[in-house]
Amino acid sequence: MDIKTAGALRRLRLVSAPEAISFLVLLVCSVLKRTTDFDAVPVMGPVHGVLFILYVIFWADAWNKTKWPLGRAALYFALSVLPAGGFFAERMLKREAEDAVIASRARKEGVVNA
Repeated sequence: MDIKTAGALRRLRLVSAPEAISFLVLLVCSVLKRTTDFDAVPVMGPVHGVLFILYVIFWADAWNKTKWPLGRAALYFALSVLPAGGFFAERMLKREAEDAVIASRARKEGVVNA
């Protein structure tokens, strides 16, 4: 894995969890707005919007750099629109990055799959 690809995956990983947290907090704020006098939706809406836009930008960049198959790219996008999907995306991206580092080191050392 080259540095640009690793950077793209890292950026996507770093925004996944905050995006998921902001989504969950926005959902709680929406419920509280309807059931109480507490209204934080005007604050949390734009925060979540910015994080979602960053996720989509970083997702597109990672897809371009990693050359994911359509199914995997669609999975990572679908995880962005599920309330806790960002947590799963972060975990999957971490595992994918670790596997890529191991494969890269094996190629450098000349280890061949038998």
